[in-house]
Amino acid sequence: MLRELRIENLLLIERAELRFGPGLNAITGETGAGKTILAHSIDLLSGGNARDGIVRPGASEAYVEGAFAMPQGFFEDGGDELAEIAARIPESADGLVLARRVSAAGRTSAFVAGRSASARDLRLLAGRLLGFYGQHEHRRLTLASAQMEILDGFGGAQQIALRSRYRQAQLRVGAIERELAELREREGARERDLDLMRFEFSEIEAAAPEQEEVEGLETERSRLQAVEFLREAASRGAVALAGGGDAAVEEGGARAALDEADAALRGGADRDAELATIAGRVAALAIEAGEAARDLRGYLDRLEADPGRLMVVEERLDVIDRLKRKHGGSVESVLAYGERCREQIERLVGTEERSLGLESELSATTPDRDRIGVELSAARAAAARRLETAVGAELGKLAMDGARLEVELNDNPAGWGPNGRESVELRVATNPGMPLAPLRDAASGGELSRLMLALCSLGGGGTRTFVFDEIDAGIGGTTATAVGERLRALGRDGQVICITHLAQVAAQADRNFTIAKRADAGGARTTVDRVEGEALVAEITRMLGAAAGDAAAGAHARDLLAAG
Repeated sequence: MLRELRIENLLLIERAELRFGPGLNAITGETGAGKTILAHSIDLLSGGNARDGIVRPGASEAYVEGAFAMPQGFFEDGGDELAEIAARIPESADGLVLARRVSAAGRTSAFVAGRSASARDLRLLAGRLLGFYGQHEHRRLTLASAQMEILDGFGGAQQIALRSRYRQAQLRVGAIERELAELREREGARERDLDLMRFEFSEIEAAAPEQEEVEGLETERSRLQAVEFLREAASRGAVALAGGGDAAVEEGGARAALDEADAALRGGADRDAELATIAGRVAALAIEAGEAARDLRGYLDRLEADPGRLMVVEERLDVIDRLKRKHGGSVESVLAYGERCREQIERLVGTEERSLGLESELSATTPDRDRIGVELSAARAAAARRLETAVGAELGKLAMDGARLEVELNDNPAGWGPNGRESVELRVATNPGMPLAPLRDAASGGELSRLMLALCSLGGGGTRTFVFDEIDAGIGGTTATAVGERLRALGRDGQVICITHLAQVAAQADRNFTIAKRADAGGARTTVDRVEGEALVAEITRMLGAAAGDAAAGAHARDLLAAG
């Protein structure tokens, strides 16, 4: 049940607070006063889209908040998404508060129990808390999808659960069929792809390139290609350091000069500390020059021209370079491509096995889908007959004596569909003796409104709050009285909020609210107030089209209220 509705800065409404109660709550007011604003506020709480320019001029944002009493077991059997929302609501919460903010720039935010939420969360919750029927909602009755929802909802929780099981089974069958079709379509290209993947993988596997190896080979190739130049450089360096003698008897060169300098300085080193420091450095240079000369001679002994090794190195680098050019330009990209090839080979090799597995799974799943579908068809057929009888009785209470509803179940030409193997079409004869015809052809707007009310009365699907925005449009007289009586009867087991322009409906209400627009220097403002007593008599009189002082109309208004 919707206990309270608070609105701030929504179009003409600067601030309003409505406290609803059980039974029938009627909202009335002059045309253009802003009754549709109230309907839009409830639509916002239900996760609907915010209309352009909905924020009151001069305000930074609009705000709508609804405080609901939660039915017993509200979150049970609601699925994982509803359970996730329930986990965010304090256990001590007395009811459930939904809220929506709309900024002047058009951005919206949603809240559940004071915590940030999404519009989808609001839709999930509001869908279980209330049924909202806008001014043109009765036109949905002409849609095949809506007609199937009506039939399954009337069939009750077991039929809805059966449809859910069917949908899951059908989704699984469809997924298997699509994967099988894809595998069969690719069968022709499978061998070609497999050959290519195997060839490229074998190339990479045989080469087995490594980045460290490539760096070492490039260094070795550079040395082998320049061996004569390196030999000449090393030889000249050795002669410059150690002279022209062999390694055992060194003659001349930098080493001999350094030895001579060392001998000359050694005699005076013990007489002056500064000279001793320099002499030490010269001695060290002499030792270093000797070691460098020996290292160069050793390098020359090891340095050999090896054309055969150079060819091996270049061939190896050519193989790796070719793979790098084909597969991304680096050793890492080559190895990554090889891994993808391996995975593709495993997948392609497993295609035949996968196809056999899918065919086996399809053989097991299809009969289960068919069995559930047959049960669903039988349940729908039984529910259709009960619905025809029940709607006929309800329409009689809504001043449509003799009107008949027929639920026609037609087999789908394509066989099993997402909702079963049949489509649903509601056919109606609005007067005795008239032939049955589809709703879109046979019923006027007023008749569709009453038919929708009859269906709501029969199959609310657990919904305890119904919101009707001018469901009584297009009707009047005794029919309006009948509609008011039915709305009041529907409210006995829960709550009905009805925006109406008919005095006969408003007079039946347990609570009445009137919406009025007033203009002053600050602009136009709409206010919403609860009316009772003489104020209610005056409002009913206005709805009858009479002036405030019309005694006859006032008496009629009192009679309507007394009868209600």
